[in-house]
Amino acid sequence: MIVEQRTYTLRTGCVPDFVALVRDEGLAIQKPHLGSPLGYFTSESGTLNQVVHLWGYASAADRETRRAALAADPAWQGFAPRVLPLIERMESRILIPTEFSAIGGAGT
Repeated sequence: MIVEQRTYTLRTGCVPDFVALVRDEGLAIQKPHLGSPLGYFTSESGTLNQVVHLWGYASAADRETRRAALAADPAWQGFAPRVLPLIERMESRILIPTEFSAIGGAGT
């Protein structure tokens, strides 16, 4: 298993609008392709105006296939332009769980 950590730094004041759009519309489009997120968070300290979400995949190839399917979905193509103006910076990091991680690690 791998975990993708996506961190979006939003324009100041846009966190509530972004979270509402994802909650009310975005997740319904994403879930058929990506499954449910492992977690979806907003920052309360440190760098503010951030949304961090975690997605689990069987492998890098699984992630690539699922993300490509999402990108090709006309519903996502219509949704993305509505949230992109709220985002100042996007980061993606691939994490490999350790064998003692609560979600399981290599070989589990």
